[in-house]
Amino acid sequence: MDLFEKKTIVYTAMSRHLFYARMLICKYVLENAAVPLNPFNVWGYFLYELVDRNLVRCGNNNIVRIADETWVFGPIADGVLAEIEYAMRLRKVLKFFSAGSKYSDINPITIEEIVFEPDVINNRNTESIKIDLSKYLNLISNRNNP
Repeated sequence: MDLFEKKTIVYTAMSRHLFYARMLICKYVLENAAVPLNPFNVWGYFLYELVDRNLVRCGNNNIVRIADETWVFGPIADGVLAEIEYAMRLRKVLKFFSAGSKYSDINPITIEEIVFEPDVINNRNTESIKIDLSKYLNLISNRNNP
């Protein structure tokens, strides 16, 4: 193993409801030849309320900006959706995965399999979001495969 091999840096976007799975998610990313930047490992849970949450959100956005890709795990919450939309503005590669309490729960998923948390369902048109994501993924795929 080359300890100095350049690896893809991945921002791991995930709901607070998956806080318990943060290490499983990091394991998954590492075992898939990338390096995880997990916000819950960087800040804990909103830096344990020691600072204003917007400072942590700003920090997360900066991590999205410097990461090569954004991988989304589990149901999408409103904050995760904001991170996805920012990654799209930056033209980052996006990938989606299921998640749960076991490592075997983490698997790639299609746009059709994406699940949204109630805060998104109640405030946004989730079918429109899926259409926008599909268009974006096609655009990125075409960019990477001329």
